[in-house]
Amino acid sequence: MTEKLAIKRSYNAPIDVVWQAWADPDQAKVWWGPRGFTAPVVELDERPGGQWRALMVAPDGTELWQHGVYREIVPKKRIVYTMIWDREPDHEMLVTVGFADKANKTEISFEQSGFKSDGEREGHKSGWTQSFDRLGEYVEQRGTRKVAKKAGGKAHARR
Repeated sequence: MTEKLAIKRSYNAPIDVVWQAWADPDQAKVWWGPRGFTAPVVELDERPGGQWRALMVAPDGTELWQHGVYREIVPKKRIVYTMIWDREPDHEMLVTVGFADKANKTEISFEQSGFKSDGEREGHKSGWTQSFDRLGEYVEQRGTRKVAKKAGGKAHARR
């Protein structure tokens, strides 16, 4: 079996903001998928045994449906779920995402296993890397707005 994919990221956003970006389907639609892709459908039943389903649409209009089942959810700590592409219903992968609070920053440890080939793993690496870039842009923007609200005012642009 091909080795697992592991990615670590650190975001300049509080753990509450990063967790909600994963837990709220409307927020997940903003960053889910590689650059140029959209995610018009994200359904999340976040509880052990709950199902999730998502549609990514490629820039050329190709629809990529995926789904799975949550195996473990520890709020603001860990999510474990299966991932299955609808076009390959007999090929199940496992995803584990760890969240760590690091003084108003959040560290994510991501692992995915169950790849059929090195090429498949590398394709997922590219897709997840771009998704995590988009997630970073999204949560850092939201984290900045939350800090400004806590400070009791609006953030002011520097000139």
